[in-house]
Amino acid sequence: MLRVNILICIVVALICTGLWAIMNRPGQEPVWPSRIQGFSFSPLREGDNPSKGQLPSEEEIEADLALLANKTNAIRTYTVNGVYESIPRLAYKHNINVALGAWLDKDLEKNEKEIAQLIKIARENYRNVVRVVVGNETVLRGDLTVKQLNSYLDRVQAALDIPVGTAEPWHIWIKEPSLGEHVDYIGAHMLPYWEGIELQRAVGHVTNRTSLLMEKFPNKPVAIMEVGWPSNGRTIGRAQASPSNEATFLRRFLKRAEKEKYVYYVMEAFDQPWKQASEGAVGAYWGVYDLNRHPKFPFDAAIISIPEWKLLAGISVLIAFMTSALLFIDSRSLSSRGRGFLTVIAFSAASMAVLIIYNYFHQYLTVSTTLIGVMLVTGMTGVVLVLLTEAHEWAEATWIAYPRRPFIPIIVPDQELPMVSIHVPTYNEPPDMMKETLQALSRLDYPNFEVIVIDNNTKDPNVWQPVAEFCKQLGPRFRFFHEDPLPGFKAGALNFTLAKTAPEAEVVAVIDSDYAVEPQWLRELASQFTDTLVAIVQAPQDYRDSKESLFKSMCYSEYKGFFLIGMVTRNERNAIIQHGTMTMVRRSVLEDVNGWAEWCITEDAELGLRIFEKGHKAVYIAESYGKGLMPDTFNDFKKQRFRWAYGAVQILRRHAQVLFRHSGSGLTRGQRYHFIAGWLPWIADSANLLFTLSALVWSVAMALFPDKIESPLLILTALPLTLFIFKLAKMLYLYRQRVKASILQTVASALAGLALSHTISKAILLGFVTSGIPFARTPKNAASHALLRALQSAREEALIMLALWLSAYSVMVIPRMYNTPDTLVWFTFLLVQSIPYMSAVFMAIISSFSTRKNEEITL
Repeated sequence: MLRVNILICIVVALICTGLWAIMNRPGQEPVWPSRIQGFSFSPLREGDNPSKGQLPSEEEIEADLALLANKTNAIRTYTVNGVYESIPRLAYKHNINVALGAWLDKDLEKNEKEIAQLIKIARENYRNVVRVVVGNETVLRGDLTVKQLNSYLDRVQAALDIPVGTAEPWHIWIKEPSLGEHVDYIGAHMLPYWEGIELQRAVGHVTNRTSLLMEKFPNKPVAIMEVGWPSNGRTIGRAQASPSNEATFLRRFLKRAEKEKYVYYVMEAFDQPWKQASEGAVGAYWGVYDLNRHPKFPFDAAIISIPEWKLLAGISVLIAFMTSALLFIDSRSLSSRGRGFLTVIAFSAASMAVLIIYNYFHQYLTVSTTLIGVMLVTGMTGVVLVLLTEAHEWAEATWIAYPRRPFIPIIVPDQELPMVSIHVPTYNEPPDMMKETLQALSRLDYPNFEVIVIDNNTKDPNVWQPVAEFCKQLGPRFRFFHEDPLPGFKAGALNFTLAKTAPEAEVVAVIDSDYAVEPQWLRELASQFTDTLVAIVQAPQDYRDSKESLFKSMCYSEYKGFFLIGMVTRNERNAIIQHGTMTMVRRSVLEDVNGWAEWCITEDAELGLRIFEKGHKAVYIAESYGKGLMPDTFNDFKKQRFRWAYGAVQILRRHAQVLFRHSGSGLTRGQRYHFIAGWLPWIADSANLLFTLSALVWSVAMALFPDKIESPLLILTALPLTLFIFKLAKMLYLYRQRVKASILQTVASALAGLALSHTISKAILLGFVTSGIPFARTPKNAASHALLRALQSAREEALIMLALWLSAYSVMVIPRMYNTPDTLVWFTFLLVQSIPYMSAVFMAIISSFSTRKNEEITL
């Protein structure tokens, strides 16, 4: 088996490495010239921020100019304020020409000082200031009108004998041709990335737009004042930011520019992290050199998307091998196909995680990016864990070569069958329903049993007295107790009956008050206790009222998955969840672990865990031996699931040391795995609720501050979307294959399960911060909710659903300079996040309708 595991991992590793290699095939591009026309030059370094007055020193500026001295003919600056006035003088020492820029904005008084300083510096450095640039994208930003800008241009032209112009994106020149009448050259920005132009068309786009300007202004030379591509940031249209794309675009452009004899300034020499505040994350990554003045890509060698791909592939393979090894622990019954499936998932998850972390650490870390990184790593870890546990269940539910713990009937003579004491706790239940339950028990085909009914805290004698009388009619085997007050909820009632159990009873069986059991229940299952290691024998919960309404039919479809998939896979490692009906427990073991826990509202699952801690075995058979009644309303459906989820957290908190530490516990690794992994999706639901609320806050911020707040990066939304799709695919597949559900039943199950997500989320979160939420029973034969009352039961879900829809709408209608795939995915994410809440509203509406008498609903 070890050889098979290794062989599968090797094959998948080779395929994975091959995919890494294919995605990183070297691309041959034109060689970077030994000397280019010009760079946009902003000599800021780490910690510098001109908006806060934090500027580089002259020594740092000169060091940058020395670096560029033999690589460029010229540089372009953006302001003459402060230390920037020294740039022409310092550049002259390194034989570099300067396109001297003045920064203009809405502050007219400041503009006057900037213009005066521009004229002064240009006159003082006439030897290497070859042109001046009055304003940068001033019209685009709306800081100045064309008329105002023309006035500044006229003044500077009159004062200087060198070419005077301004810099705007190419389309502003087309839109405002009057600008051309006040300049000596057309200073155009050509940044195809911002226009969403795909890489393959980008250089052609620049050439076409340059030709368009030449045609529009035939008597004015065109200078490309900014041309470039970012190495990091969000995707815009079909333009992807990456180091390889930056290298490819610039090397292709420089080749074309040499042929066309363009005047150009590459945007830009050095990365500028401070720009993230005004231009978004991408603003930091336009440099040919990074913040530490290292080239970000090769100038003459082949271009590779991820130069370190071999190392990353190796790390991915190593992580995937370790992950696969963990997944293969105790998997002797898993077929080769199942092992291959898990290996593919492990390698995919490892590659995804490595790539995400690689991309994250190739950005400049600020307080905000660090916080986002912590969120990203935390979320990614959670998503991967849930993904792997879901994949593990999928594999073990589908590709088991043989069952390790099949149910094997044991036939023994009647005189060797143990006496069974059947306990029926009840509270305020309809007498007719109780009589039906007791009548079914009276028909049991079993030689030696008793039935103890405990009614705890029912106030109305008209409810419990008819049941007491019916027990008398059924004979001495049936005993009835009414206790008021009786603390401890259901667990307290069961502990009470345990004390009243006949001394000779060896087995305690529990059913809910609404269950009608099959006559053969005890005969076919109680014999399992002849194995002295067996402490629990469990049959699944089942329901007889699934055809009463569409609502109950949908709930029934949802219930079946756990008992026909989850419990079956857990049984393979003796790790079932004991549930408080259709269960039998060896009495001596029950007393040895001190009975039912009255502190826990899921006393059944908690008891099962304590019994496993003692090293005992459980037997599970996935066949129905009794049927009860489902919740009648969506509100009761939610209350039941809230209790189960809240109780799960109570158990996790109380048994944390046993579950997470091997020493001092009778639990096997498989049992600890299933108890933790089984509740992990519910914990993920609670995290998803927090994520949803954060998404709403983020979307509101986007609507209020569209120029400051962008949609989250694609990877932040891709992770939860990937998990949602995977879980949905798993459910659809397993319901069809294992539950043998129809497509309609599968969809009904999905809707019913999704409708409980918010309830489970709240229960899990409250479970970690509270400890005393009381037991909530599930009423039977309750009156159907009217529509408004039913909707009231889903009011929280409805509000969140509407908030998500409004957020999605606002995201798509906010006026923006550009639309990005990130925005589209964020829009999709908000809609997908609304599906569970929409399902809850749908289920609430469905629960308000009931069928006519004698009418059946079948999905």
